Amino acid sequence: MAALDNDALVAVIGAGAMGAGIAQVAAQAGHPVCLYDNRPGAAAQAIEGIDRQLGRLVEKGRLTPDNRSAIRARLQPIDSLDDLADARLVIEAIVESLPIKQELLRQLEARCADDCILASNTSSLSITSLAAGLRHPERVIGMHFFNPAPLMALVEVVSGLATAPTLATILYDTARNWGKQPVHTRSTPGFIVNRVARPFYAESLRLLQEGAADCATLDALLRDAGGFRMGAFELTDLIGHDVNYAVTCSVFEAFYGDFRFQPSLVQKELVDAGRLGRKTGQGFYSYAEGAERPQAATITSQAPVERCTVEGDLGVLQPLVERLRAKGIGVTERAGSGLLRVGDATLALSDGRLASQRAREDGLRNLVLLDLALDYANATRLAISHGAECSAEALD
Repeated sequence: MAALDNDALVAVIGAGAMGAGIAQVAAQAGHPVCLYDNRPGAAAQAIEGIDRQLGRLVEKGRLTPDNRSAIRARLQPIDSLDDLADARLVIEAIVESLPIKQELLRQLEARCADDCILASNTSSLSITSLAAGLRHPERVIGMHFFNPAPLMALVEVVSGLATAPTLATILYDTARNWGKQPVHTRSTPGFIVNRVARPFYAESLRLLQEGAADCATLDALLRDAGGFRMGAFELTDLIGHDVNYAVTCSVFEAFYGDFRFQPSLVQKELVDAGRLGRKTGQGFYSYAEGAERPQAATITSQAPVERCTVEGDLGVLQPLVERLRAKGIGVTERAGSGLLRVGDATLALSDGRLASQRAREDGLRNLVLLDLALDYANATRLAISHGAECSAEALD
């Protein structure tokens, strides 16, 4: 194993939520850790915050008081980058700006030992670009943690064009020693996770902008039908809209304006207003003390259903039929094109067409479309859509 020794000094630049979280992870793994921030007193304040987090772990029985004291003793705020001469690994977690990060890396290269690894926690910027212009670009690598760093297991180890292969091995093994699940990736736009995640955010934002549903309803559907722990609006409020929007812009520009990655004007307005989410007390939701969380729009039918008809193969919708049977509803099966008829309504799995268009093209009356869900056997909420021609009686 090529991991850093436990006595190797780790330095973290940036004492925000992400930098403090990374510092906590390294200290809990046994490393002495220096924390630096250019805001006076921010590093010391962040360490006090880490100590409070450790205190909560003690209260829950997940950490002993002695371990808490030992971890706290390994955390040291520093006031100058000149104090990093002995660091073996420096992880920057500052603002997501290419020129600002490049300037920091130039300063670190001038101050740190030649064998010190310079890692960036950037979530989307090119590692190749960050290293360009340094005398030794091979010492620069990405080590991308996810928020909150002490809890989230995944770490992307990102190699740029010039990154020495041995560095990727060292940081991969180090992350494993820190209790994380590392993955290797190349320096492509958004790396793995932020490229995959863009549609998760973008489609919810587009639906909101188009007036398809409100934030609470869309989030509830992603949780209750999609199986996600949080919806897109909850998650962007947690991440911070300044960070999330900047990543979206970065990926959009890196893919030469590909529409799939287009930033949202709705999110830009939040950023412009300073409504950055939890950290400012207001984002898509309010986090003020006593603020009530808006409820998802829910349709609950009171009309009794005794029988339904299945026409053909329902495919992934079949578990819904079993749930109907389990409720004592009679099911009649006959040949057809994969439809479920309940009362006056004709239910079908969405195929991408609008409900009105499909009803007209397929000759279906009172068509109600069911959206995709992760698991129809256990989903507690489903999204439906219907055209204007669908009767109120059918919806009941």
